Amino acid sequence: MATIDEPLYPIAVLIDELKNEDIQLRLNSIRRLSTIARALGEERTRKELIPFLSENNDDDDEVLLAMADELGVFIPYVGGFEYANVLLPPLETLCTVEETCVRDKSVVSLCRIGTQMREQDLVDHFIPLIKRLAAGEWFTARVSSCGLFHIAYPSAPETFKTELRAIYSQLCQDDMPMVRRSAATNLGKFAATVEPVHLKTDIMSIFEDLTQDDQDSVRLLAVEGCAALGKLLEPQDCVAHILPVIVNFSQDKSWRVRYMVANQLYELCEAVGPEPTRSDLVPAYVRLLRDNEAEVRIAAAGKVTKFCRILNPELAIQHILPCVKELSTDSSQHVRSALASVIMGMAPVLGKDATIEQLLPIFLSLLKDEFPDVRLNIISKLDQVNQVIGIDLLSQSLLPAIVELAEDRHWRVRLAIIEYIPLLASQLGVGFFDDKLGALCMQWLKDKVYSIRDAAANNVKRLAEEFGPDWAMQHIVPQVLDLINNPHYLYRMTILHAVSLLAPVMGSEITCSQILPIVINASKDRVPNIKFNVAKVLQSLIPIVDQSVVEKTIRPCLVELSEDPDVDVRFFATQALQSTDQVMMSS
Repeated sequence: MATIDEPLYPIAVLIDELKNEDIQLRLNSIRRLSTIARALGEERTRKELIPFLSENNDDDDEVLLAMADELGVFIPYVGGFEYANVLLPPLETLCTVEETCVRDKSVVSLCRIGTQMREQDLVDHFIPLIKRLAAGEWFTARVSSCGLFHIAYPSAPETFKTELRAIYSQLCQDDMPMVRRSAATNLGKFAATVEPVHLKTDIMSIFEDLTQDDQDSVRLLAVEGCAALGKLLEPQDCVAHILPVIVNFSQDKSWRVRYMVANQLYELCEAVGPEPTRSDLVPAYVRLLRDNEAEVRIAAAGKVTKFCRILNPELAIQHILPCVKELSTDSSQHVRSALASVIMGMAPVLGKDATIEQLLPIFLSLLKDEFPDVRLNIISKLDQVNQVIGIDLLSQSLLPAIVELAEDRHWRVRLAIIEYIPLLASQLGVGFFDDKLGALCMQWLKDKVYSIRDAAANNVKRLAEEFGPDWAMQHIVPQVLDLINNPHYLYRMTILHAVSLLAPVMGSEITCSQILPIVINASKDRVPNIKFNVAKVLQSLIPIVDQSVVEKTIRPCLVELSEDPDVDVRFFATQALQSTDQVMMSS
């Protein structure tokens, strides 16, 4: 009896769980659909499971979202692509629900299934589904239909193609803005499948309607369509149809549309080509850089380097640079921050002379900006300028500002400077570094903020790697070791961390003669945190020093620490002792 009932069992459990009040049970059941389908077999999945799912009227969005996701990969469980059409009804229902993310996931799953369906099945089942959704009484169905046209169109016979273009045109003129928005969003995908002859007529007329929509939320999506359509059209058609739209949009009454143009302008320039960019889009871009809305200026400022790369240096200096100077003193700190993040990239575009004359003063003013993010953005890109103007000029003009920032009251600015120091050191060379920046590196080891002290310890190690052990022995190690006697235990811990990082760079000899005695001495510290850090450091030194040193010096110290009254000290000392035992056993 059990064997006869067994195939029925999974579907019965599924039905029970899908009707359960507990959402988690319903969710688990949906996520196990593939397992249940395998148990049922392909035929019963098609005849029982899929119809049941089509009729399932769950009202929880999470369950519906999981179902839409699962059905997208269900083709193997219904018998392969020749039976793919049976998956369309439940997904069609899901395309009409109110929750946006469920509809979006259903459209994604339908597209995935549609790409695997046979041409005849697309004509017989998929295109009728699109028509039903597009004619839906409730706007949600019409919104979902817009994302499906590009799947069905290439396989459709000529009569259906004409009908699909006409339906899409109607959706672009729908009474509901949400439908028009969806049509505008998906226009680029649909246009990519349409034949060139219809692209210039039908699609361009649809596009022009969208660009003149009274809702700014529709027009700003049409901006994205400009770039997508521009790539599909011939250059001369692009200049004739797309360019005037972009220029109009750059002066749109809605700041959101202008913001979208500022964000997309680089892609739009690529679509129309270099010549129209210089004659028509440069004035449009200048307008956006001087827009009265800060958000538009932020978007435009963030693209300034990319835009300059399209132009020749003369045009950039003549038209863009005056705007950049204005933006560097903009009233909005976010505009200045966006500019600071990209302005360094202008140096290679403009060349050495223009950088020295025009850009350096702007860099300096942004380096002294009151807003820390502006200063950070300049610091992090200094290497781009160094490649253009050379280290001498960089050190004369920018280094005083860098030294000033090294003591900035905002710790994140100090942190950015520290992370930049090894790169700066390699560019400046040993001599220059010793004079100007050496003292700063020691000063950071005593900073009040832990993140700065930690970065400073890593910085010391990277400098030792850059300039070599001999230089480090002369300029870094003595100063670092002197700080081990600092009265504050947190600073002593930082030095122990720095020592553990330096030891592998310095090698066995210097570690044994200079570093190890200091660490052993620190094991007698009265603070337990120092002592267990000593145990950690000694453990890290074991692979670096000779075995005889481990036996005579490190091990006795660890044995003493393993009998310490503090439990943490004993734990780390015991852990380190186990490492020494392993080394001795392996040797």
